[in-house]
Amino acid sequence: MIWAGLLARAVQMSTPLMIGSLAEIYAERTGVMIIAIEGIFLLGAWGGFVGAYLSGSMVIGILLAMAVGVMAGTVYGVVTIKLKQHQIVTGTAINIFAAGLALYLYRVLFGVPLLPLTVEPLKSIPIPVLSGIPVVGKAFFEQNILTYLAFLLMPAGFWLLFRTPLGLTIRSTGENPEAVDSAGINVEKVRFLTVLFASALDGMAGAFYSIGFLGLYTNDIIGGRGWIAFAICFLGNWNPLGALLGALVFGFADAASIVIQTSGFRLIPNEFLIAIPYILTIVATIARKQFNVPAVLGIPYIKERK
Repeated sequence: MIWAGLLARAVQMSTPLMIGSLAEIYAERTGVMIIAIEGIFLLGAWGGFVGAYLSGSMVIGILLAMAVGVMAGTVYGVVTIKLKQHQIVTGTAINIFAAGLALYLYRVLFGVPLLPLTVEPLKSIPIPVLSGIPVVGKAFFEQNILTYLAFLLMPAGFWLLFRTPLGLTIRSTGENPEAVDSAGINVEKVRFLTVLFASALDGMAGAFYSIGFLGLYTNDIIGGRGWIAFAICFLGNWNPLGALLGALVFGFADAASIVIQTSGFRLIPNEFLIAIPYILTIVATIARKQFNVPAVLGIPYIKERK
């Protein structure tokens, strides 16, 4: 039963990594790196908790998290796509600003409570018959709605990206924007709308931590996991199915560190256990020898004037 519980926790912890890495894949396929992903995750966690706590509705919490993500994505898109500013510098600035803004707004709304404010996390929804399968039943078929949605989004994202005209446009924008422009398609519009879509997904992914897992909000709730989702995009070679596998691996590492910490096992320092997912990120990145990087990733598109 230990393995069943560990696998269930691994699938649970992979949820925001799946959603966030899919969002990053779509944005980067158009040539835009969402370096602000960590900050958008955090704002999504804030928005999800505030919406759920004040309204009593998890749906409103998720919608507010996505809306906050879109707002942050709008700022990032305007600065990097419309104004052609450096994506890394802009994203870093937004990440720093988001941390301060989320803390400030939380204290404006709730002050400094003596005890953490909480909400009831999203409930697991067992799927009849399938949830009764030994080991894998509980792991894959007794999860909350966001986890089920994440598993639907990954194959749907693959199909849209590689099997539809819209997906071809997205991929072409990151490979040969001049050809897209010559076809009469607005490159900046494709990039901007894709960034907004990706930012909405990032906001949802952040909300998972506050209302899908912990049931509370703290300013260190994300703890670098936005960067792990960012790395999974690279390690999955900008392919949703590769990112799905990567998210499950990193989810397992995250779950293992949590299970070991809560088991009372003391032979390994807690600091090392906490660092396991991040160590895995570094090792996997170094081990990967070949990346199919979109040709104009990180490069602003400047239309030639005739």
